[in-house]
Amino acid sequence: MSGSTIGTLYKTTTWGESHGKAIGAVIDGCPAGLSLSEEDIQPYLDRRKPGQSRYTTKRNEDDLVQILSGVFEGKTTGTPISLMIRNSDQHSRDYADLKDVYRPGHADYGYDAKYGFRDYRGGGRSSGRETAARVMSGAVACKILSALGVSLLTWTESIGSVKISSFDPEQISLNPFCMPDAKAAGDAAALIETCMRNHDSAGGVLVCRISGFPAGAGDPVFDKLDAQLAKAVFSIGAVKGVEIGDGFSAASSYGSINNDPFCSVQDQMSDEADGILHRTDSAGQDSSSHSFRSSIRTASNHAGGILGGISTGNDILIRAAVKPTPSIAQTQRTVNKNGEEVSLSIHGRHDPVIVPRAAVVLESMAAVVLVATLLTGMRARMENLKAIYL
Repeated sequence: MSGSTIGTLYKTTTWGESHGKAIGAVIDGCPAGLSLSEEDIQPYLDRRKPGQSRYTTKRNEDDLVQILSGVFEGKTTGTPISLMIRNSDQHSRDYADLKDVYRPGHADYGYDAKYGFRDYRGGGRSSGRETAARVMSGAVACKILSALGVSLLTWTESIGSVKISSFDPEQISLNPFCMPDAKAAGDAAALIETCMRNHDSAGGVLVCRISGFPAGAGDPVFDKLDAQLAKAVFSIGAVKGVEIGDGFSAASSYGSINNDPFCSVQDQMSDEADGILHRTDSAGQDSSSHSFRSSIRTASNHAGGILGGISTGNDILIRAAVKPTPSIAQTQRTVNKNGEEVSLSIHGRHDPVIVPRAAVVLESMAAVVLVATLLTGMRARMENLKAIYL
């Protein structure tokens, strides 16, 4: 099966199935010398793992990560990093009645049409459990970004019709919906309780904010930074829409409003710091270009930190629309492999809302793209090569 690898200079391949023995990721291209242990990765997996509240699947998985290769004496070696978590609580028998039936909202029919065969136990590779492997790679990418002063924050903007109306970042980790608004989280709980009573599910919208990402990263034309981010986020199975910055709302705006005016931040710099614009660094290279980029921002950020496929130095803002969980206990119409119409009611352990657990997945996919973008950008200028090799 192709399509299980993303990236070039920072390459991630995920492997494993929902009801197989284990799930894992192989990272090729992580720079040597990064301090890395299981303890760095585990908190990210804990944010995604099932069974954290009554609003998630009751599948009981510890999701304990093991680093199998690529790390020696607590440091990455520059060789492929292999990461694994074992599956321990599969109930494959719950899916026996579904092996010849196509579940509405799932990838069953598409897999059968392509391969003539599918793993019906939880969806195999199309299961949301595959995203645990993405989170492992994302955790490593986030540590690389953190060392460069780049931070990511992801939250839930809405669950169904419930939208946040205030923003307190401390609230994100204090409620099961990752909402920065305590009242909205309470309203979301009531909405999901209704869904559960009705054997239904809900979707929502996630936002990822990347701060500290430098200007000048990304490529024009086909490999635009926003295009790479959109591809990565759209690869998450539950995501059906992606926006950068104002996104679709820009279509109803005006140029006089949507344009982000450029401004200088040099007035915030001291006279001594201003001299940095024309000095050379310790390697004898002119540092004026980097300092020049660092002194320019935009007064607003409708573009979401990216113009022409290249970062502007402003916060990068990604918004992702997550569909309702397709596995519901309501009776639905579908067909079997013979094309016969049948009724289907899906039982077992399923999330009434997948949005909160998907937050760290969105964050991870963004981080993987950003690291790859920075590594690629190192090749853009001769002075970068000279700084490394001379």
